[in-house]
Amino acid sequence: MVIDRSQVCIFIPTLNEEPTIGELISLFRDKGYSHIFVMDGNSSDRTAEIAEKAGAEVVLQHSRGKGNAIIESIEHFRAPYILMLDGDMTYLPEDAELMLEPLFTGCDHVIGNRLEFPEKGALSLLNLFGNKIINDLFRMAHGRYLADILSGYRAFTLESIRRMNLCESGFEIETEMASESVRNQQKIKVVPIHYVKRPGTATKLRPLHDGAKIISTLYRLARRSNPMFYFGMIGGVISILGAVTAIYVLYEWLRGIEHIPLTILTTLLIMGGLQVFMFGILSDIMLANQQELRREIQSLKNQRPPE
Repeated sequence: MVIDRSQVCIFIPTLNEEPTIGELISLFRDKGYSHIFVMDGNSSDRTAEIAEKAGAEVVLQHSRGKGNAIIESIEHFRAPYILMLDGDMTYLPEDAELMLEPLFTGCDHVIGNRLEFPEKGALSLLNLFGNKIINDLFRMAHGRYLADILSGYRAFTLESIRRMNLCESGFEIETEMASESVRNQQKIKVVPIHYVKRPGTATKLRPLHDGAKIISTLYRLARRSNPMFYFGMIGGVISILGAVTAIYVLYEWLRGIEHIPLTILTTLLIMGGLQVFMFGILSDIMLANQQELRREIQSLKNQRPPE
């Protein structure tokens, strides 16, 4: 497969990447990619200046956060295909064609799987464990296993990124992109890529803090793509609490002790849990109908003759 590099925009969101950004842009230009776009998060070093001198188009971000960098960049994209990666040289330009090939054969969104070939020391045991947990939770919540939903090396079509309803401002944006791709029933391809150690620059990721936020976001996003999971979890927790209090009330009743207020609470918990669970079922039915309607609309658009 021959990649038409003139149709590709290399997109690099940056924040204080002075040691690496110039070399990264030069490597892509040497490979024939002329359109390189940098959204800089108001770096305190010379990142923006170096990127511009290296030949990239540079725009300063209005707000902070990687998610906002991606959201703000969408209006600047003009090329039909976008390859996104971090500016810290942990992702290799040598994997660019591997990432782009599926787009030229009909895919909408390509995710680079860092966990397939990580360089020794590039990912800590905590990072590897956290990634596995988050990927398994994503499969439970959204019904797809995408191997590495937190990967920052992605390729997507202009149409597919514009169809995503992106709102997350920080590192949760990768989770939201994966969720939106699944929700929009886009063709997603996961490809193995290399991942190397950061060349001396400090990481901006706080594993425990950001991991907790990502898991919270993952669960919250399930409300749109898998309401049965979202409401089922809430209903299940409420019903379990009701079952626990019911066991206690029954035990006390057998001993001749009545707990009328607790009995009422138990009944309310069990009934409330079942109602939330039923709401999840109804929401799931509505989502299925919505997806079917969306498929029909897309089918009609595809059948419409060109003007």
